[in-house]
Amino acid sequence: MTWASAVSDLEDLTAASLECARDILGDLGGRKPDLAVLFISSHHAPHFHDVAEMIMDRISPHVLLGCSAGGVIGGGHEVEHRPGLSITAALLPGVQLHPFHVETPQLPDLDSSPRAWEELLGVDAKDDPQFLVMPDPFTFDAESFLTGLDYAFSRSAKVGGLASAASQPGENALFLNDEMFHEGCVGLAMTGNIRVDTIVAQGCRPVGSPMRITKCHRNLLIQLEGRPPLEILQDMHQTLSPRDRELFNHSLFLGIVTDEFKDDYEAGDFLVRNIIGLDRSVGTLAVGAMLRERQVVQFHLRDALTSTEDLQRLLARHAEESASDRPRGGLLFSCLGRGMYLYGQADHDTNLFRDYLGDVPLGGFFCNGEIGPVAGATYLHGYTSSFGLFRSKED
Repeated sequence: MTWASAVSDLEDLTAASLECARDILGDLGGRKPDLAVLFISSHHAPHFHDVAEMIMDRISPHVLLGCSAGGVIGGGHEVEHRPGLSITAALLPGVQLHPFHVETPQLPDLDSSPRAWEELLGVDAKDDPQFLVMPDPFTFDAESFLTGLDYAFSRSAKVGGLASAASQPGENALFLNDEMFHEGCVGLAMTGNIRVDTIVAQGCRPVGSPMRITKCHRNLLIQLEGRPPLEILQDMHQTLSPRDRELFNHSLFLGIVTDEFKDDYEAGDFLVRNIIGLDRSVGTLAVGAMLRERQVVQFHLRDALTSTEDLQRLLARHAEESASDRPRGGLLFSCLGRGMYLYGQADHDTNLFRDYLGDVPLGGFFCNGEIGPVAGATYLHGYTSSFGLFRSKED
């Protein structure tokens, strides 16, 4: 298994595609890749319909997959707020590729059998498929899709991100071989001699204490330990450091424990969700997740330092676990709210990745929502960096 990744910020798309193709073929020894993953920034929108043909002509991948993006990642670099084209490609001996494009009306009912999902995607769960998925956020029910994937392919890794080059339906581009779509989801199931490891960096740290939900309704948090949550937040605010009080005002989230059988919790045990509203008259909070009574939750804060420390912790752990078998290539699906917006510098996450895992070819894009697993279930995240890291099952 051999991977390569390249990026270009040239304004002319023809020149950018030639630059990326030259670098990819150089790193692959002139061989045509089995897979090429393409990301292209909105600056090239007038030429979205040309790019797939350009890449197919220049490097002739067996499968081409990709989408339009708010920013692109390639060759270990992040290109934001300017034209960008990224190609990440791989030679995948012993790997079978099963590309697909699906739209929301095609999705099986959530009470359908797993076989309905296997038939939709053209792959059997017994073959242990690994998934890359790139939905359009305006036209595709990504959360139902991920729920169905987990149901039908419970042992499979699923990673990806929502296309991010548009502000309304019909403006994003999804690429599959020589076709371009403006709605639905493009994806790839990979079977055979491939493993996909995942890292999901949510970039938060817990504050205060874990508490049980004693009253809620759907996504409305009404009571924690018998008290209105806003009352608890007011008390907690008084105990915070000046720095955390500032974060409290604009970067407060709720973490939901994913393993109900644990007694002690730390960063990484929580699924972090937005607080999307509050009612001061009764002290309730609206949260970006469905809640259940008796769930354990804890408030979280996020900033650049916390996000850096969280990613360092996860990369260090993966580096230790994979010391004898480093990944051969990777894709990074990072939130539009990270990158220079959060850190004030380019290449933050990609530099950390290189620090811990070396010169592994890494591509990707800045997403309108990131896809990756937490505690064995796949979720659609925000403000996250989700990595898919590829290696052979056996060399």
